[in-house]
Amino acid sequence: MTNYRVAVIGGTGPQGKGLGYRFAQGGHDVVLGSRAAEKAETVAAEVRERLGEGAGAVTGAANADAVAECDVVLLAVPYDGHDELVATLPLAGKTVISCVNPLAFDKRGAHGRVVNGGEGSAAESAQEIAPEATVVGAFHNVSAVGLWGTEEYLDEDVIVVGDVVEAKQVAMELAASVTGRVGIDGGKLRLARQLEPFTAVLISINRKYKVHSGLRITGLDAH
Repeated sequence: MTNYRVAVIGGTGPQGKGLGYRFAQGGHDVVLGSRAAEKAETVAAEVRERLGEGAGAVTGAANADAVAECDVVLLAVPYDGHDELVATLPLAGKTVISCVNPLAFDKRGAHGRVVNGGEGSAAESAQEIAPEATVVGAFHNVSAVGLWGTEEYLDEDVIVVGDVVEAKQVAMELAASVTGRVGIDGGKLRLARQLEPFTAVLISINRKYKVHSGLRITGLDAH
């Protein structure tokens, strides 16, 4: 498999830090991005302390600088402020992986937010804002607690959606650092409209059963 250099935007948050750690553990180089370079470097040092032999390099940088250093960019930021942030990043020519989940919470628990009248998603918004990038959706349903909390591969699958096969392949290969197997091609980018809010279902399951649940796709041969 190819070794990638990945900018993780939102790299100081639980999801970004956890995925950055897993990618580096899989031999990929990672630049954690944050609004403040100092904060990014502090978290990068925390990640480096956990890594063993053969891991990729992990550094920290301000968001735009992290993107400029890498060909692959992971968006792991809250949905609030997402569009404004994406518009500031130099994403042209990059493979962009969105794991952003537009969620809301009320007395009844987590639920998916409606994006663009039900005809959009965070991933599709990123593609519209950065038309010269190639956006795919992946890693939406992976638990941040599991990413950082265990050394083992997570016993779940990563579903990848996108309109460009080569870009999906990048995310599918990176998934192997998380689950020990390549990700699953889940179809076109518009299906992020289903994957993103499904995270609310997993949050509901987690609250009910006090677990960190994930998705496994059955019926496929070993991949």
